[in-house]
Amino acid sequence: MTKENPSSTGVLENERVVEVLNELLETARDGEFGFQACADEVAAPNLQQVFYHRAEQCHEAADELVLLIWRFGGTPAEGGTARGAIHRRFVRHAAAGAGSDLSMLDECERREDVSVARYHKALKQNLPPEARRVVERRAQNAQRNYAQIRDLRFQSYPHRG
Repeated sequence: MTKENPSSTGVLENERVVEVLNELLETARDGEFGFQACADEVAAPNLQQVFYHRAEQCHEAADELVLLIWRFGGTPAEGGTARGAIHRRFVRHAAAGAGSDLSMLDECERREDVSVARYHKALKQNLPPEARRVVERRAQNAQRNYAQIRDLRFQSYPHRG
């Protein structure tokens, strides 16, 4: 059940806004840690560069979400999600065994798909304008990054389309 402000605008109360933003914060942290792990394991320098850059973008998103959470009177969540930890374990396992740049691209594409879905879920909420602007911008970034990773996979491994 969603708590709403009794005002006629139906905008979520700060407590619920903070919950939504904290979910996105955990997603951003998962992305940062996951892309960092993939960058550390891939062999191709161009993929390392993409993954390190994406990790930095996720870090910036997390920093921005932390500030927004404080602005709405909340406490930022610590760490990432359990699913993010599983992702990082997979990356380490794949790198230690039969891992390849392709498996890292596949995993990063799945990770970005989750990120896009979480941002879209957040945008279904009636967020205050300030929060909505940040979430919309970050959702666009996540969608763009998903497309970049997908395109890299298709370009690098066209037989896997």
